[in-house]
Amino acid sequence: MLHHYVVPLAAFAVAALVFTITPGLDTVMILRTAAADGRRCAAGAILGIGAGLSLWGIGAVFGLTALLAASATAFMAVKFAGALYLAWMGIGLLFRPRSGLTAPEGQTSDHKQSTHPFWMGFQRGLLTDILNPKVGIFVITFFPQFIPHHVDMALFTLLQAFIQVVLSVLWLGLLVLLTVPLAGFFNRPTVMRRLDRLTGLIFIGFGAKLFMTHNPH
Repeated sequence: MLHHYVVPLAAFAVAALVFTITPGLDTVMILRTAAADGRRCAAGAILGIGAGLSLWGIGAVFGLTALLAASATAFMAVKFAGALYLAWMGIGLLFRPRSGLTAPEGQTSDHKQSTHPFWMGFQRGLLTDILNPKVGIFVITFFPQFIPHHVDMALFTLLQAFIQVVLSVLWLGLLVLLTVPLAGFFNRPTVMRRLDRLTGLIFIGFGAKLFMTHNPH
């Protein structure tokens, strides 16, 4: 019975890895967070993304993602909320870019670190994924392709969600490890402003793309 799970899950893991390493919104957000806000905030964002993916996986088990795909109203509500959230983040970065991470005179480095806490990153990562209905559509269209007959569908879906979360956390964590050492370069005022504005434009672009997304059903 075990082989009914192992082989299909291995095939799913390979396919999911390809999707995971393909650059997208999560990649852009993590790279910018790691470069501009540091390791602590980036770690929070990664776990927030993992939590968002987990919620979508649990939603698939209970049929919530199928409801999202079937209901035009629900899909539109989540889509608009996600698009507005991305646009809000993008506009903030575009028109209010920072000039660096250095704390103002009289403030300690501890204060600087508290400016970008772990939970800020977690909230950013969670909202970015949970307000993106395309993630839910991905779950209900991609996951079932690997579910074999004669298995517990709910258990298999949860295992798929677990694999997807692990792959995402590992990949995004690797990106953080590669990016954080360059924080000194990104802390230059000119570089920081350009990074924020570029990221803002990308977020606005993702928001516009999400806004124009149609329900596949």
